[in-house]
Amino acid sequence: MLVGIPLEQSNSAIKPKECAVEMSEYLVAVAEHRCKRSFARVFNYFAPRLRSYALKQMGNEALAMELVQDTMSNVWQKSHLFNAEKGSPSTWIFTIARNIRFDMLRKLQNRKEDVCSDDLWPVLCEQTADLNEAPLDEQVTLEQIGHLFEALPDKQQTVIESIYIDGKSQQEVADELDIPLGTVKSRTRLALQRLKGMLQDSE
Repeated sequence: MLVGIPLEQSNSAIKPKECAVEMSEYLVAVAEHRCKRSFARVFNYFAPRLRSYALKQMGNEALAMELVQDTMSNVWQKSHLFNAEKGSPSTWIFTIARNIRFDMLRKLQNRKEDVCSDDLWPVLCEQTADLNEAPLDEQVTLEQIGHLFEALPDKQQTVIESIYIDGKSQQEVADELDIPLGTVKSRTRLALQRLKGMLQDSE
């Protein structure tokens, strides 16, 4: 069990881009040297975020912790598949988490059906008081969503990941990035519109 690995305190104040670089380096160390210290850093940073994501999506502590363990086990085993040129550590790890979540839900519900885009990428269907975006109901695959997300400008990716993966408020993102709240809202809205447009173009 991964819970036996000693964890160290991570620097929560680290900037998003710096964090992505640091986590990428740790994943490379895990892949190339099976470095448990580096894996502990990755685990300590992502485990709370994965737990928060799982609780929001599944509403069950036991299932949330199972998802965290399964996800990080996959990260350890498949670290050699991570490619920083194709996406950030956060995107890669949460893609693994979403796949595991779908498998868990299929087993729990004992059914097979198409998964809507709101399951595959929560940002596409998120409704907030600030964004009047209609949810998308196109049937898409996880691979399509991941590919489209990587096509977003870096600044939009950073805002989307902070809000919908890390669970931060728009004001928290604005404070963290030291930009106006209106800029965060604008980038989020533009990202949603761009993703919707790319989905329609890919049909």
